[in-house]
Amino acid sequence: MPQAIAGALVPLLSNLFIAIGLPGLAFGATIGLIATGASYLLLAGGAYLLSSAFSPQGAMGGQGQRPEAPKPEDGKYNLKQSVPPLVYVLGKVKKAGDYAFLEETGGVAYHITVWAAHHVKGYVSHWLHDEQVTLDGSGNVISPAHFEAQVNIDTRRGDAASTVYPTVAALFPSIWTADHRGDGLATVAMRASSVPPEALQRVYPSGMPQHQAIGEGHDELIDPRTGVPGYSTNLAIFRYWHLTHPVGGKLTTEDLYTPDWAHAADVCDQVVTNRTGGIESRYHGGFWFRANTDPVQVGRTLDQAAEMVIYERADGKIGVHAGEYVEPDIRLTANDLVSVGYDPNKRRSTNVLAVRGRYTDPDKGYNTTDAAIYGLPYPSDDERTKTVENVAVQKHNHIARLQKIAYIRANAPRVRLVAHYEPAQNFPYRRFIKVHYPPKMTEAIVEITGRPTLSLRNLTYEVEGIVIPAALYAFTAVTEEGAPGANVIPVARQDVPAPAGFSVSIQTEDVGGGASAAYARATYTLQNAAFVYELQWQPTAGGPEQSVTGAAGALEIRSSYLADGVLYRFRSRTWSAGVPSVWSAYQVLTATADQVAPGVVVGVSASGGAGQITFNWTAPNSANYAGARLFWNTTNTIVGATLAATEYGAPNAADSRVVTGISAGTRYGFVVSINGSGIQGTPVATGPVTVT
Repeated sequence: MPQAIAGALVPLLSNLFIAIGLPGLAFGATIGLIATGASYLLLAGGAYLLSSAFSPQGAMGGQGQRPEAPKPEDGKYNLKQSVPPLVYVLGKVKKAGDYAFLEETGGVAYHITVWAAHHVKGYVSHWLHDEQVTLDGSGNVISPAHFEAQVNIDTRRGDAASTVYPTVAALFPSIWTADHRGDGLATVAMRASSVPPEALQRVYPSGMPQHQAIGEGHDELIDPRTGVPGYSTNLAIFRYWHLTHPVGGKLTTEDLYTPDWAHAADVCDQVVTNRTGGIESRYHGGFWFRANTDPVQVGRTLDQAAEMVIYERADGKIGVHAGEYVEPDIRLTANDLVSVGYDPNKRRSTNVLAVRGRYTDPDKGYNTTDAAIYGLPYPSDDERTKTVENVAVQKHNHIARLQKIAYIRANAPRVRLVAHYEPAQNFPYRRFIKVHYPPKMTEAIVEITGRPTLSLRNLTYEVEGIVIPAALYAFTAVTEEGAPGANVIPVARQDVPAPAGFSVSIQTEDVGGGASAAYARATYTLQNAAFVYELQWQPTAGGPEQSVTGAAGALEIRSSYLADGVLYRFRSRTWSAGVPSVWSAYQVLTATADQVAPGVVVGVSASGGAGQITFNWTAPNSANYAGARLFWNTTNTIVGATLAATEYGAPNAADSRVVTGISAGTRYGFVVSINGSGIQGTPVATGPVTVT
């Protein structure tokens, strides 16, 4: 007779990781080097791994130990460690990486992190802290705009013969060469440039960017139905891979009973309807774990998420009971039973009124989230609840179905059966049996929860189980799923706004001795009384930039004195809590110290000559008179006249100037007084002049 799991399972030995050429260096130096062709050597020993083969409660988080695989939030920060354990990513997850390189040169920080220790399907999106970013064709971060393209992201998917990041190899040839390709490792390279101190809070409001990525993980998972490797989110395929991997069960595919696993994968792919009427796969999900994570815990996480029970068949191969109800082919009656222990399970200490659920919600940033409570509302003084928590579950409908199953099992009657060997000999290979033992159990369906115990002395099998309905897996989402908690909408980051109503004008003031000086006055529209405005100016012809900052809430700022007659450009920005806004557009104005026009020249006359005109005039008796501008035209109008010369002189003085280079013909002259700022008085015509 086949020996049906009579002995204890051999425990899984720990994996031994030996890193070749990976020196652990202090922060600021290279944190680890990835050697070509052999990043890590993995030596493993031990026998196969099974997860609570005949204990659905243990395997599914019921009464057994709760799975403790890494939570999504555990992967939010890039890990700095000399040789961190390898990371395996199954399905779609959001996580950070493990540092392999961190150096700075020329004000630019270069990061290389290992996202997964295998080839991945690809990266769906990149995040810096909690902000999703958009990359251009060169990998520069162009959105959110506050990064100002100062961050660049590049990736490798983990090819067997990968390629080095060329910029890093070129800048750090002594510690990162062309041989540091990271073969077989999915990596991310990030470059972050330094910015001026005043821009630091605007560009990097949370400090040095922390990279995370949403990615589709292992794309070489063998599908037991086809034998073809590829990417999947099917939980049975995850478990099939885990049992055959060195960080899992260390089995071979020949050790597994493929028809069972193929059927389990089909069950996981079955379509179910959620509360909104949408459809989704019955048992799909995703999660990640490290090579040093307890493989038993990883197995329990997957088994619970897909409602699987793994067992050893009579031929020694490892089979699996899929997450579905199967009509029992074993029926026990009173003649088959030696003894029956029946517990209706109505005690407050054992049954529950409601079941809570916690799962990984992609809509909430792949964080662990509370699901709607399953069960009847309970009074505050009788809070009999249990919790189903599984990080591999990524759908609310999925966790709600597991909550219902946990609720039924928690309140189900318990039985202990001792049966004769012949009718019970297939106990070790079944999940459900039928018992007809009136009046306690009439055609009752029993789910086996404990490992059947064979007594060779008495030729009996003893087994523990729970009485469940045939509709254990039935689920009406519209009435049973419940509504999950609303998504927390992150407060959108708001940049400091540019100044509103910004306007610049040139003003003058008396500086003594009858002289005046020009300055710029900037005005604003009130946005916030805590805002501080900065005004900057510079000559358009070039020169130093100068600026002045007003008081908090001040809506008017003045510059220092400006050079008279010089063309300036002005712009402004807002400051709030040490963070500046972007600059406003330039406004261009000429600084004018004296804006009062001088008096009109008198005694104006002109005479012609060979290619020249002689202008004569008397300056007005105006204290601000500085000189006169001389124009000529072919018609008797100042419009379109040509400026021929500027003659500086004293007020109330006779003056004269010969202007040459004038073409022959009848010409008309004009004399215009100006002040020191170039402000003109009224033009005075000379009348016609004949130029020969």
